Amino acid sequence: MVKKLTKDLEKLADKEKANVYQRFFKTGKGEYGEGDKFLGLTVPQVRIVSKKYANELTLSDLKKLIENKIHEYRLSALLILRFQYEKAVEKTKEKIVNFYLKNTSFINNWDLVDLSCQYILGNWLLNKTRKILYNLAKSKNLWERRIAIVSTFEFIRNHQFKDTLKIAEVLLNDKHDLIHKAVGWMLREVGKRDKKLLKIFLDEHCQKMPRVMLRYAIENFGKKEKEKWQSKIKK
Repeated sequence: MVKKLTKDLEKLADKEKANVYQRFFKTGKGEYGEGDKFLGLTVPQVRIVSKKYANELTLSDLKKLIENKIHEYRLSALLILRFQYEKAVEKTKEKIVNFYLKNTSFINNWDLVDLSCQYILGNWLLNKTRKILYNLAKSKNLWERRIAIVSTFEFIRNHQFKDTLKIAEVLLNDKHDLIHKAVGWMLREVGKRDKKLLKIFLDEHCQKMPRVMLRYAIENFGKKEKEKWQSKIKK
């Protein structure tokens, strides 16, 4: 079944798009996506093919896909995990979450993180201890740190903001702009639901925040309000 899925993906390959994606996802030497290979498919294309096989693939099958060098194969594995998780009973959901956590080394680009972690790990932790997210936030692995903060989007949707703000504090001094953007994005989502709470957080931390993080966090503020917060950043 894995071979059928990969053949369906390969039929949709687009060399021109693949070349664009190679640049867009920073696959050059020393870049964050170094060595990643693309077929040139869009996310909707991968989603359609993945849904076709979602009920037929086992975790062993998905292991083969997620370990593959081709980006769209890994994306397909993660989308199938999402589909399976949504329909699974609690015991199976736990197996899927454990599989996800054991394979974070292959969830190694920002789209792979963002299209999976909040729907699987974030959902699983809604009514459980979030200790694993704090461990991931302190990881040396860029993508595990991004998983830690983006997973909290599921909490935010459920008006649970505490862990997003605490993990944002852990990541305030992170060196990577992909973490700056992710933290700013989550802070913005908190602000959409509780602007007062976001302002309290900014009052305490904005002087230490990277500019990109702050810019993302205040994206929905008015022009004068944005200028006010930006002026507080230490030069």
